[in-house]
Amino acid sequence: MNNSSKDGVGERPTRRRRVPIVAVVALVFLACVAAAIGVVSHVSDKVSSDLSKQEMTCCWEDGATPVWMSGQMGIRIPDAAADRRAGYKVGQRYDTGLLSFVLPSEQAGVYTGRLVREGTEMTGNSLPEKKDYRPAAAFAHLGLTEPETFVRGLRKTSLCPDELETPEGKYLQRCIDLFAHEFKPGATRIYVRSTIEPSMTPPPASAGP
Repeated sequence: MNNSSKDGVGERPTRRRRVPIVAVVALVFLACVAAAIGVVSHVSDKVSSDLSKQEMTCCWEDGATPVWMSGQMGIRIPDAAADRRAGYKVGQRYDTGLLSFVLPSEQAGVYTGRLVREGTEMTGNSLPEKKDYRPAAAFAHLGLTEPETFVRGLRKTSLCPDELETPEGKYLQRCIDLFAHEFKPGATRIYVRSTIEPSMTPPPASAGP
């Protein structure tokens, strides 16, 4: 019979390997850093979102009606225009005026043709902005999508009143960015954005009936 008490005679007992304390501390530290980064990232996203919402709601003046904004820009609104919208945002250095309305596409083509110089073509938008694009004064404040994000059906140009003696251009008071977007067959929305020196004050908003 084999004597089990003799098994392993002369062999050294196996020692368990211990994880160095430094390694444990390092792992705990890395876990804490990862958690902290996650918290900071979450807070940063929330702050960015809050600032974006604040930017959307801040500094818009009441009383900036389409009629008033039309007069400040020198953009005459055709009688056939529907869904007229306007906004006026106060900035640190310059203010921004927004104006928008809808025309039947055929009339929109005639209207923009009476604004731009003869022989000048409004260009397409070959380099559209991303869907989340938000300029300092966004048309989103008026419940509209930014025209710079459209590709299909969009034409755009920039105009200044200097020596612009076109039938409609002669009334222009300020430099503007002009967009025409055929958002559905037969219907085109006109967008106008203008930078304005901070000296204009829209009339007080009407209290309504």
